[in-house]
Amino acid sequence: MKMNGTVAADLAKGAAAGAAATWVMDRVDWFMVEHENPEAWRRTQSVRPNGKDPAHNMVGAMAKAVGREPPAQPHPAGIAMHYALAMSSTAVYGTMRRHIPGGVIGRGLVLGLGIFAIEDELINPALGFAAPPRRYPWQAHARGLVAHLVLGLVTEAILSAVDSRTQSGPRRHEARRRR
Repeated sequence: MKMNGTVAADLAKGAAAGAAATWVMDRVDWFMVEHENPEAWRRTQSVRPNGKDPAHNMVGAMAKAVGREPPAQPHPAGIAMHYALAMSSTAVYGTMRRHIPGGVIGRGLVLGLGIFAIEDELINPALGFAAPPRRYPWQAHARGLVAHLVLGLVTEAILSAVDSRTQSGPRRHEARRRR
């Protein structure tokens, strides 16, 4: 399958924006952890499978599959998995965002909400990488939602800034449709 140059560029831009946005999201998340009720964080940690975040549990499952011991958290492989998950979602988003209405804020919120709901609340628990959502304190859900909304907003802001420098992206696509 031959990949269109625009699709390849959109995938790359989406992944790069997602990497930067993940870094920002993590800072916001840890700020919230440091300022939330310590009991809520303790409860979050206590219900996590193996006491680890989903990315580290994914790496642990891969390690077990090849007869290795799962790494402790934090581990570079778990952190890399965390970034890879975000970057894969934002790469795909980079190709689809032309078709999502709402401007920078609207598109960013759609992305963040989608990743939070699909990955954190559905896929991770279904695959056993996270506990069922009802086991977590409400603060964990609120923190996860806010962190992922930040991820979406920062990703879209970066992509929109790149678009304005290169005159590509949703606005150019919309202008072509009007002609």
